[in-house]
Amino acid sequence: MKHEIEYAIIVKNQTRLEALKARFNTKSQAKFYISNQGGSFEDYEAEDEVFHQSLNSLQSQLSRVIKYKIVERAFVPSYIFSQKNVIIVIGQDGLVANTAKYSRGIPIVAVNPDTKRYDGVLLPYRTSDFIGGVEDVISGRYHSRTVNFAEARLNDRQRLLAFNDLFIGASSHISARYRISYADRTEEQLSSGIIVSTQAGSTGWLSSVFNMAYGVAGLFEKDLQLKHPKLDNDKLLFAVREPFKSMRTQAGLTVGVIGNGYPLRIESLMPANGVIFSDGIESDYLQFNSGMVATIGLADETANLVIPG
Repeated sequence: MKHEIEYAIIVKNQTRLEALKARFNTKSQAKFYISNQGGSFEDYEAEDEVFHQSLNSLQSQLSRVIKYKIVERAFVPSYIFSQKNVIIVIGQDGLVANTAKYSRGIPIVAVNPDTKRYDGVLLPYRTSDFIGGVEDVISGRYHSRTVNFAEARLNDRQRLLAFNDLFIGASSHISARYRISYADRTEEQLSSGIIVSTQAGSTGWLSSVFNMAYGVAGLFEKDLQLKHPKLDNDKLLFAVREPFKSMRTQAGLTVGVIGNGYPLRIESLMPANGVIFSDGIESDYLQFNSGMVATIGLADETANLVIPG
């Protein structure tokens, strides 16, 4: 069913300079602090200037096509998006991931405001061409990429979505203790936590686990070829970080693919400080302490990222 698009919702985040000004009250005080620490305040100013030039250009072009509202990143989790919206994210890749979890499948046009500063893996548009993507959504003739979410569902019915990855472990640098079950195998483990990655996140945090594993193996085996996992959109991959083998804990169940028929089940054995958080945002978390059981799998929801035709 095609919905008439009535509003564009621009999602943005503070620049680093704006965050500094909020912290130190004035720009001059922020500059004094950064300069005294040996940093380059000019870099903060240049980044801020380019971003606002891009934002102003985006707003100017958008006002000729459709009415819009601006929503700051901090308010995205509580904002109720409508099927009559098109979402325009302007910022870094992480802002796309964070917004997508609350987008309810509404089309997202992601814009890179600073191509010299941001890689923009999830930002296919520039301020010079994004309006075409918006017009395509309004007309209902847009091209898009569907992205599956990972989901952590607790036995008390709480749930958390992840665009890139989930982390299951301890909130501090202490080891996490839990019981893990996968593909008819169960182990009690002590580790630095578990990462569960989607296809979208497989080149991010998960890749660091493989970099470490290949680095260690490379000490003992010459000509080892580094290969990162290729993951289908309808699969998740989990990896246990730094599992410790002892009289009570095992380290045989450390990696696997989660798909239809192969969920991951984790029972917390931590009396306190257990957490599950998503996409590297520690404030977006569920408590995961003794008595809690998490089932990890694909979510029913998907993200709808608009791409150039």
